Amino acid sequence: MPAPTDAVRQRGSGPAAPAPAPGGPSPAAADEPDLRHHGDAEVRGDGGALTDLAVNVRAGTPPAWLKARLAASLDSLAAYPDGRAARRAVAGRHGLPVERVLLTSGAAEAFVLLARTVRARRPVVVHPQFTEPEAALRDAGHTVERVVLSERDGFRLDPDAVPEDADLVVVGNPTNPTSVLHPAAALAHLARPGRTLVVDEAFMDAVPGERESLAGRTDLPGLVVLRSLTKTWGLAGLRVGYVLAGPGTVADLARAQPLWPVSGPALAAAEACSAPAALAEAAAAAEEITRDRAHLLARLGEFGEIRVAGPAAGPFVLLRLPGAAGVREGLRARGFAVRRGDTFPGLGPDWLRLAVRDRATTDRFVTALAGLLG
Repeated sequence: MPAPTDAVRQRGSGPAAPAPAPGGPSPAAADEPDLRHHGDAEVRGDGGALTDLAVNVRAGTPPAWLKARLAASLDSLAAYPDGRAARRAVAGRHGLPVERVLLTSGAAEAFVLLARTVRARRPVVVHPQFTEPEAALRDAGHTVERVVLSERDGFRLDPDAVPEDADLVVVGNPTNPTSVLHPAAALAHLARPGRTLVVDEAFMDAVPGERESLAGRTDLPGLVVLRSLTKTWGLAGLRVGYVLAGPGTVADLARAQPLWPVSGPALAAAEACSAPAALAEAAAAAEEITRDRAHLLARLGEFGEIRVAGPAAGPFVLLRLPGAAGVREGLRARGFAVRRGDTFPGLGPDWLRLAVRDRATTDRFVTALAGLLG
């Protein structure tokens, strides 16, 4: 029987397409989005002079105290990295035993490890979402099925849209690029024996109270939660994230890692960002992002032709407007980089993603947008 939602199921095919030139068109076929395109392509090269609304890393980071911790870690570069202290810190931050924590070279490494170690007969990725999980699965030889959520449903997930026999399910929460925060109960409903449920919580620490997080759950069979320090702390260049999962899954993933996969400075960052003072700072930043997002949404509401997906819960918003590709180029000419939406399965050329920034930046952006839309 069909799922009782507007979500549709699709079969992925072939390897992921190569990344396009910065700011250039996607080389993928019109009916197959370029899974290797990411927001940083908008600000490479000449794009580095633009005001960056394309990358979802919090502006003004890393903070001075974190830079100092990273600088101090350089004194130990001669030693091989020892991740035990960082692993204990992350485990303590989530109230978990260390056996349920695996430190990784960013969340991207975790997607590759999962793709290589999980023996899935019917892997499913819920879209629109971050495309790297599907790209990693396809590169590892999997045939990936997509559950594509509908704008008519607000891109919200009905668990019944996921095939009952799917033995690997990947979903983001809050989801990039839609900024939708799925209820924890709905995601928990997807967990069952014989299925690996991967929940990408890379942006969860930007949600006040981290409501709807599954990070501390140990009662759900097959649950794997991925976290990243990139977004809140501005550490994209350092590459540090972690996996929270059952001890058996953690052990399997660890065996697939190379020796010393996480650098000494990255381990220092994981330990520092798990401390109580850092968690309090992240919580305050999440509240500030909420206020700044409200201002952005109010200003976007001044344009009758713009529709915003939502309600938005992440540090970014997804919007739809006719001729978005031309608007994106026009914004570049006016000094702003925004993320194209057509490389996400389930979206198309009329979609753009905007990072939430401070109110002054938003007002400058709206002035530029108004000039384009007349």
